[in-house]
Amino acid sequence: MIGIDTNVLVRLIVADDPRQTSAARNFIRDRCTSGDPGFVSNIVLAEIAWTLAAGYGYSRHQIADAIERIMETIQLQIESSTDVAAALIEYRAGPADFADCLIGQTNRTADCSRTVTFDRKAAKLDTFELLKSS
Repeated sequence: MIGIDTNVLVRLIVADDPRQTSAARNFIRDRCTSGDPGFVSNIVLAEIAWTLAAGYGYSRHQIADAIERIMETIQLQIESSTDVAAALIEYRAGPADFADCLIGQTNRTADCSRTVTFDRKAAKLDTFELLKSS
């Protein structure tokens, strides 16, 4: 298995550089299979969400759809597909960033009762608790 960085997957999603898009597409086609998939970490997915929003102006809906397409690609193995799927549900429904949704779900899976935060949007998620400063 080989890990895949954020920029490779972003090229596939936005196709803004024909040479890099072609190289990324060819890599997935030629080097990744369901038996020997490319590995996509949770950090890469969080970076993808941030890059698509900040760098390309993608909407929450477009970002969620892009991450779902990555998850559905049989040539790719997602680090924690259960956590990512749950994070996508929260992301689509609420105001928190995808990274916060994924952090909360990952921590829940690690048996954390809550995740403390100063982020008021993240604190609206069931997995978070707002830490108040004095």
